[in-house]
Amino acid sequence: MSSLAAGALFLPGFPGLGGNLVTPEQLLVPAADVALKKRLADAALNAAKSAGASYADVRIGRSLNQGIFTREKQVQNIQSTESYGAGVRVLANGTWGFAATNTVSEEGLAKAAQLAVQIAKANSKVQKEQVKLAPVKGHGEVSWKTPIQQNAFEVPIAQKVDLLLGANAKALENGASFINSALFQVNEQKYFASTDGSYIDQDIHRIWPTFSVTAIDRASGKFRSRQALSAPMGMGYEYMMPKAADKVAGPAGSDLVGYKNSYDILEDATAATKQVKQKLTAKSVTPGKYDLVLDPHHLGLTIHESVGHPTELDRVLGYEANYAGTSFATLEWKAKKQPYGSKLVNIVADKQQANSLGAVGYDDEGVKTKKWDLIKDGMLIDYQKIRDQAAMVGQNESDGCCYAQSWSDVQFQRMPNVSLQPGKAKLSVDDMVKGVDKGIYIAGHGSFSIDQQRYNSQFGGQVFYEIDKGKITGMLEDVAYQTNTLEFWNSCAAICDESDYRFSGFFNDGKGQPSQSSAVSHGSSTTRFNGVNVINTARKIG
Repeated sequence: MSSLAAGALFLPGFPGLGGNLVTPEQLLVPAADVALKKRLADAALNAAKSAGASYADVRIGRSLNQGIFTREKQVQNIQSTESYGAGVRVLANGTWGFAATNTVSEEGLAKAAQLAVQIAKANSKVQKEQVKLAPVKGHGEVSWKTPIQQNAFEVPIAQKVDLLLGANAKALENGASFINSALFQVNEQKYFASTDGSYIDQDIHRIWPTFSVTAIDRASGKFRSRQALSAPMGMGYEYMMPKAADKVAGPAGSDLVGYKNSYDILEDATAATKQVKQKLTAKSVTPGKYDLVLDPHHLGLTIHESVGHPTELDRVLGYEANYAGTSFATLEWKAKKQPYGSKLVNIVADKQQANSLGAVGYDDEGVKTKKWDLIKDGMLIDYQKIRDQAAMVGQNESDGCCYAQSWSDVQFQRMPNVSLQPGKAKLSVDDMVKGVDKGIYIAGHGSFSIDQQRYNSQFGGQVFYEIDKGKITGMLEDVAYQTNTLEFWNSCAAICDESDYRFSGFFNDGKGQPSQSSAVSHGSSTTRFNGVNVINTARKIG
């Protein structure tokens, strides 16, 4: 584990590989029989009702993970893990209780259910208001699977290692000083049952290839890095098989390529190396107001922080505060009907979006997932909410965005895929750049900061290109933009059409206390924002 952690220090956004160490072959052992899981679930549900629960649900979960880590010409670590157990959530005396067990037997689950009821009854002594659940009709026995073409765990490790080392070789051949690469693969086998009459079996897959390339100028000691422009995806190993149709060219003069539903890690590693070498001699940006042209891989982080988190209802109501704050977009603010963004801004939440990280058929409290509007024509019209939140805003339906990171964690409201809709008029990236007199094109997400109400913020990126009189004229460095959420989204002036639409995403979005992580995607097309304040991150104040 220590060698794995050491390797992870060099990798961006390292997601923990929880569970027990297993051999790669054990990742291919079939899941438990559905009939067996139903018997186990019924044992928990019956025990909960007998102990006094008015409602109960049980999640039997098996989480499989594999991480492969390389550096230059060597493999640093290969790790396969498995976690298996069950969590039982109940309502008793109008109060939640939860307990989990890794003793996956009828007796084990019954004991967990009884403990959950005891906890709920103890909690009820200090509960001020009883929980009100939005109604959900039982679905009976149903199933859902990520529509993968190839299970990543079935691909020989040697083949995956060769691909990563091949990317490293491309970087070294083109002058990289260092490169680290990794491939993360996840399979969640989830079984949900509730006293509402649902028995839901789901098989969910995710994959994330990534790397970090560094070039050093030995004479000056200066160095620059660039991370992969891949997006983690809700797909199988087919994501690693590049198709020409899935490539999207960046603006003329930028030497950038974007990726849709397949990824060319060899091509990206080669391009990244050329770009970090250019970054070593790129001119430092002059602070001031610029029109920003933001590619989808970059814009995903800004959407995540300035729209995704502020529209989580628990943050809005103040129930979530310790982990990354609350939200400026309160019910009182929404009632004033102030524009969140320009009329071009249409942002949807969608738990069914194909190939996304958040795509599932049903959430972790048995609600069938859906797509709904958060911002329409620039106006905030709804939030993200689950069964015990809907009544708080006068609604009677969950949005189906409840999730727990494992069987041993209680489920709660988590961000669905939150995406900016593409422009309706035909508009290419080159056409957009032609309309910019003084601007900067930004690709990839970098460091950022945002305040505790998701309002004032600063975002960096991976690579930056100066736009002068409608043309890319060269690379810039030391770029970050400062803005506030409303100012930024109201400056949205143009959005490329659907042909440019791509995903960005995160394997490990954190929230809660104790903290949990989840995976979420953000789709968008390249978008222009006018008159945004850009600072020089290398300049000292005073």
